[in-house]
Amino acid sequence: MNMVTSEIKARLVEKYRRSNYAKMAKTKIQEISIIEGLETKTKSGSQASWWKQLSTLTKRSFVNMFRDVGYYWARIVIYIVVSICVGSIFFDIGHGYTSILARISCGGFITGFMTFMSIGGFPSFIEEMKVFYKEKHNGYYGVTVYILSNYLSSSPFLVAIALVTGTLCFHMVKFRQGFSYYAFFCLNIFGCISVIESLMMVVASLVPNFLMGLVVGAGMIGLMMMTSGFFRLLPDLPKPFWRYPVSYINYGAWGIQGGCKNDFLGLEFDPLFPGGDKIKGEFVVTNMFGISLAHSKWWDLAFVYFILVGYRVLFFIVQKLKERASPFVKDLYSKRTLQILEKRPSFRKMPSLGSVSSRRHHTPRPLSSQEGLNSPLTRSPADCSFLSS
Repeated sequence: MNMVTSEIKARLVEKYRRSNYAKMAKTKIQEISIIEGLETKTKSGSQASWWKQLSTLTKRSFVNMFRDVGYYWARIVIYIVVSICVGSIFFDIGHGYTSILARISCGGFITGFMTFMSIGGFPSFIEEMKVFYKEKHNGYYGVTVYILSNYLSSSPFLVAIALVTGTLCFHMVKFRQGFSYYAFFCLNIFGCISVIESLMMVVASLVPNFLMGLVVGAGMIGLMMMTSGFFRLLPDLPKPFWRYPVSYINYGAWGIQGGCKNDFLGLEFDPLFPGGDKIKGEFVVTNMFGISLAHSKWWDLAFVYFILVGYRVLFFIVQKLKERASPFVKDLYSKRTLQILEKRPSFRKMPSLGSVSSRRHHTPRPLSSQEGLNSPLTRSPADCSFLSS
């Protein structure tokens, strides 16, 4: 019996519909559909709540920072040593005329170079970013949760650095005494260090390579130090670019302005020549340093923290843009890789083995044909008679 495949399938389907197996299957389906609570909904991402993600990430990140000696503990020790050195160099700075330059030099060093040492945690942060990328792609948590958890977990260490540095330098150098001035001094250091931490987060997201990240981060911090108003006064900076907008988005410029107002306003210094009038701190701030008194020092401190928030938001934007651009970048990279591979000799299409004659098993041919002569066995009778004569 010759039947087409379609006819065989049709007969099998018809046989199954009339069989007891089909009736049993329908009955089982009806029983299952009556039972409640078996409907499943596919959920993408993490099943934990937002607060659970934040608390878990904060705790894990804090434990990681606490156990990693090179993350913060080594920096705390270095900050203590450097603070003692700074305090001993500028010890009891006094109110003489030469102390004016010494005070601004000490403040510029603290808000500039001492915050520059925060770049030392970049290697550990690179390793943490690798874990973040893997877990984010798996849908465990989002960028916002990571940003908040990273800041909350690192805040205790940054507070410790600010308190240790501020306490040693403030009391050894003997800046303007008072708890409010001491609190502002520590808050200013904390804000500047936090800005550097946030800046290195942005650099790590754009330049994942360790050495290139250090070079880029150090270069950016160096430019900020140059335009902070210490090496060259803010009014003397070239207006088109360095003054507007670089100095306005520079944490060091706002930090030094706030530090000068916190230390100089209300003090009087000895004149250059004995017998002259006392030099007031307001005159020093406005005329010698070119700092405007249109706003208070707390606004300068607020701008430092605004820049801190801005860098965190910039990190969020960079991550979102990388998510959007990742498929296009991978597509371009794969096409470029294929083009490079096609140019290599090892990836070119070679002729098949069947079309290439083997040199080991070649077809034997007569020697005369190889030399372009005729064989004596194949010569004509006329040629043979000519040769015999």
